[in-house]
Amino acid sequence: MPYPEIRPRRLRRTAAVRRLVSETRLDPAGLVVPMFVKEGLTEPRAVSSLPGVLQHSRDSLRKAAVEAVRAGVGGIMLFGVPASRDERGSGGLDPNGILNVAIRDVVSEVGDSTVVMSDLCLDEFTSHGHCGLLRPDGSVDNDATLAAYAEMAVAQADAGVGMVGPSGMMDGQIGVVRRALDAAGHTDVALLAYAVKYASAFYGPFRDAVESALDGDRRTYQQDPANLRESLREVELDVAEGADIVMVKPALPYLDVVAAVRAAVDVPVAAYQVSGEYATVEAAAANGWIDREKVMLETLTSIRRAGAQIILTYWAVEAAGLLRDRY
Repeated sequence: MPYPEIRPRRLRRTAAVRRLVSETRLDPAGLVVPMFVKEGLTEPRAVSSLPGVLQHSRDSLRKAAVEAVRAGVGGIMLFGVPASRDERGSGGLDPNGILNVAIRDVVSEVGDSTVVMSDLCLDEFTSHGHCGLLRPDGSVDNDATLAAYAEMAVAQADAGVGMVGPSGMMDGQIGVVRRALDAAGHTDVALLAYAVKYASAFYGPFRDAVESALDGDRRTYQQDPANLRESLREVELDVAEGADIVMVKPALPYLDVVAAVRAAVDVPVAAYQVSGEYATVEAAAANGWIDREKVMLETLTSIRRAGAQIILTYWAVEAAGLLRDRY
């Protein structure tokens, strides 16, 4: 048909028309907010490299959880920051450790009104900062770590968590955790598998938030940022082992991976918009270089468009409010 009878701009003419034909919609119910709780705090403490993000006290965590529920977010992912660490990450396995106590606090406060999730990894609790137990030569012992993950998962489930997120990238972690949960009677606790977790340079501010003791890197167990086929293999293995949801982390630098994972599986796909992604936007906005709210929603929309129906983001509560006003 000859120009100008075809005019795609007709469907961009007004905000109402653009809303009507929008192909990708963000939903607050698909957003998950990560929250940090630090043992011994009496007041929340700001994380300097993550503007607007706090290390919570137990009391402020309860209040923040209620605020998140009122905003309509789909879930809360909890991370614990212990007062002391050891080589085995014992605080993560302790039923009275800060993360398990925080799970009980949040579940008692919000019940089933949102999905209470917990990070299942040793890195916040080990004195060396690695995600697993170390051999004498300093390398991570995959199978010994799996035994610790199994114990940690049962402790979190006993505390009342609805979904655990094994994030250490140990081979076989999903199958081991699933069997441990089932054997302990926690067949209803779901697994959010960090199936694709790259050895990324975007994690720096998160390590400030959890006061990581890591010296070195995690390249022997996290994935090479250059690889995609390997990611699909990891996803296939996790689904076969019992993952209920698979996740890609980070999100924005790996949108091609998100799309490929979405095409490969029939379980829900999540993506984690990590601390460095968030902090980069916040820093640019603080300098007046970008429109913060517009960029926030644009980045989240791009992750959703790539195929992630669940997005972990530090903007979850604020974005939920903006979306409520928009729609």
